[in-house]
Amino acid sequence: MIIRTLCFLFAAVTGGHALHTVMSNVNDWGNGRFEGHVTFPIHGEDVGGWECIITFSEPVTGLSEWMGDIIKHSSDNRIYVLVNKPHTGIQKDGQTLDITIQASYTGSKAPTATAELVNLSHDGMSPPTPAVDDGTKYNYDEVLMKSILFYEAQRSGKLPDSNRIPWRGDSSLLDAGNNGEDLTGGWYDAGDNIKFGFPMAASTTMLTWGLLRYKDAYQHSGELENMYACVRWPLEWMLKCHTGTNELYVQVGNGKSHSVWDRPESITTKQPAYKVDDTKPGSDVAGEYAAAMAAGYLAFKEKDPTFAAKLLEHAKQINDFAVTYKGKYSDSVPEASEFYRSVDYNDELCWAGAWLYKATNESKYLTQAETYYVPGASWGQSWDDKTAGSQVLLYEETGKDKYKQDIEATFQDWMPGGSVPYSPKGLAFRSQWGSLRYASNMAFMALLAADDGLHTTAYRNWAKSQINYALGDSGRSFVCGFGVNPPVQPHHRGASCPTMPAPCSWADQTKHAPNPHVLYGALVGGPDAHDSYRDSRLDFQSNEVACDYNAGFQSAVAGMESLFLRGMLTS
Repeated sequence: MIIRTLCFLFAAVTGGHALHTVMSNVNDWGNGRFEGHVTFPIHGEDVGGWECIITFSEPVTGLSEWMGDIIKHSSDNRIYVLVNKPHTGIQKDGQTLDITIQASYTGSKAPTATAELVNLSHDGMSPPTPAVDDGTKYNYDEVLMKSILFYEAQRSGKLPDSNRIPWRGDSSLLDAGNNGEDLTGGWYDAGDNIKFGFPMAASTTMLTWGLLRYKDAYQHSGELENMYACVRWPLEWMLKCHTGTNELYVQVGNGKSHSVWDRPESITTKQPAYKVDDTKPGSDVAGEYAAAMAAGYLAFKEKDPTFAAKLLEHAKQINDFAVTYKGKYSDSVPEASEFYRSVDYNDELCWAGAWLYKATNESKYLTQAETYYVPGASWGQSWDDKTAGSQVLLYEETGKDKYKQDIEATFQDWMPGGSVPYSPKGLAFRSQWGSLRYASNMAFMALLAADDGLHTTAYRNWAKSQINYALGDSGRSFVCGFGVNPPVQPHHRGASCPTMPAPCSWADQTKHAPNPHVLYGALVGGPDAHDSYRDSRLDFQSNEVACDYNAGFQSAVAGMESLFLRGMLTS
């Protein structure tokens, strides 16, 4: 009876969402064969995937049915566990699920049977306990906690024993370079199952900068150790990717995976991996890897000196590669150009130099940063444009007036009255694709510039207006699992798939129901220029999530909490 016990335990884990029935309409055909029906009226909630445990009064063999697949049975052939087929998993409230059973028996008449149906749309994950109520309009501590959970949900590779996402498991364990180099780990980029090194590294740099500047916020929220683990995960992957002095892997997986809607745990084959080297360079992506590692060195130099030293060593080598062999990585890796095409590499060479100067105080890196600096107002900080961040870093390190003037020109464009338009409810609307991402990134830049003494009140107030728009000032939250009316259908494969072992398919993408799993902390792309937003899994432009969406956002939230802790947050 071990299987039965395990099944009951699983039903308890999924919140007890189980239905019970008996086999009915039994047709005994004689000659030891019969047909019966296991029927479940679905009521109270939709089913996004199911498991059925059937217990017969005597052993049966040769069991067959058309609604599901047998995944295990007891040694005495009395208990069978079925899981839905891809096209039968979704059952709507009010429908009836009729499972037809055919099997052979050895007794004098057809057996009886009881059955239990477990709804696999539930992961058993209770809402995370909010961090301390800090007394602000929105609980910034809670947002930090949940945003870190989002990054844990994006993890690829062998998950640690401390994994806090019950619906995630080990995945992509065969990721490797051309010569078998271990490329497991890192983050899946967005709602897909691809690892893009460029935006991953950019996200890591932004998150680490927020940790460096606003460590007090993470300490207050109780998330400091989780935050160190958060940024360490991609940093360790980037170290693996540096497989030679002038060789750097920058992507694992490709666009072909977009033809499949499935959880990452289903990736059990080696995925294609792509690199840049001295014959096919990528100054932009290499510069960003170097920047992330230099920032990582600063974050870990006291906590883990050995790890920090390794990061700095590789950052220097990768930076040398970026400067010596110039080129855009999306020209060298066509598989990246469809998704993350690079515009220029000068901003990353400046960015890398500035971070390495901050880490080492070696003048050659400052010279590099100033040589490749892109003057003028910044379009906006993003995975592909580091101009605004470089302005702030170089102003901090040199105090030169030209960097101050460029920061001011940037925010003259971004604040009301500038060239960046605003939605009726106050969102600085730079682009439809990830509108909240750009506003949040620039909110973080504004907080940093304000800390450096530039237009302190105005920049902080503006940053708060953009972050609070995302948290609820617009009338709703745009952060999954947080606040009023948050998104429940983010475009995300793993969160939309029912709990294993139920299969996942395009039917799970198109269903009109909340995702089975709450993707806690994920910032969705956001509304259009008129504040219009549709919470639909099908709207990947407005409702996809991504590692780079949350990076500047989380760091800005940490900045807001730090201001509150320092008594500097205006009402």
